[in-house]
Amino acid sequence: MNLLSVSGSPHVHSDESTKRIMWRVNIALIPMLLVSIAFFGLNAILVSAVSVACCVLFQWLIERFVMKVPTTIGDGSAVVTGLLLAFNVPATPAMIGIVAIGALVAIGIAKMSFGGLGKNPFNPALVGRVFMLISFPVQMTTWPKIGGLFPMYVQPTTDATTGATPLGLIKEGLKMGKSMDEIMANMPSLWEIFVGHIGGSLGEISAIAVLIGAIYLLCTKVISWHIPVSFIGTAFLMAGILWLACPESNPDPLTAILTGGIMLGACFMATDMVTSPMSRWGQVVFGIGCGLLTIIIRKWGSYPEGVSFAILLMNSVTPLLNRWFTPKRFAK
Repeated sequence: MNLLSVSGSPHVHSDESTKRIMWRVNIALIPMLLVSIAFFGLNAILVSAVSVACCVLFQWLIERFVMKVPTTIGDGSAVVTGLLLAFNVPATPAMIGIVAIGALVAIGIAKMSFGGLGKNPFNPALVGRVFMLISFPVQMTTWPKIGGLFPMYVQPTTDATTGATPLGLIKEGLKMGKSMDEIMANMPSLWEIFVGHIGGSLGEISAIAVLIGAIYLLCTKVISWHIPVSFIGTAFLMAGILWLACPESNPDPLTAILTGGIMLGACFMATDMVTSPMSRWGQVVFGIGCGLLTIIIRKWGSYPEGVSFAILLMNSVTPLLNRWFTPKRFAK
């Protein structure tokens, strides 16, 4: 008698693969890379190239000589980490060496020490970014002045009216007792913020470049709308409540979501399929938590930005969200 043999799951297959998904993410990051090169010139190219090269090299070295397993650098995940890490730092010559250290932390500690792709509980690029921010606070907060399209070289500046990020201007202005109207008078326009003619890290200067990449990921079904919409929507709502309660000391909600790393974090960091919840409702709660924590840290924390800390904190809650929002099995 012939017996049926049932193999382990998954039983439904498609042509999707980790490699294909990772390289789609890399394609989605190209608009941000081009915008950063357009405004920061050679520095953006050097920082991005060093970050990507170090991430790929460190992953290969660890897999080859420490873990002694076949290398997986061809899947593109190390390139994703390198680009996202570069997009979280300023484009200054001092960052070229520092971003290499951040790459070692991101790959060696946040990713490979847990077993590699698919096993890391925290977003590797954000771990590297937070490590650099804590270890090298001066270099990580020295913003280059934008001098127009396609500059070959951009000098860093400490001039608050030209080199600082909009969030930095708001934070420092409020500390000096200025009203929001006075602060906004020295701020870039919403159009400049949307396009990218502002100070900041490589990946947070242009909301339109982030949106182009996010739309590509949505169309190719690499990500779903649940985390970006709940993240950005919650941040907009929370910022709007604060603005309505006290417009003299809080930016309007549109400025709040277009400045800093909310767009980049919501579309590319928080949507990391390894460190975010699997269920749709879990993703919505995850996004809401990220949005709330971001605005809370911005408002009452010592740093002007809170996206990285918010996402990492919610990464730690992901196992609980996966447990709370477990899909029902069949007819249960």
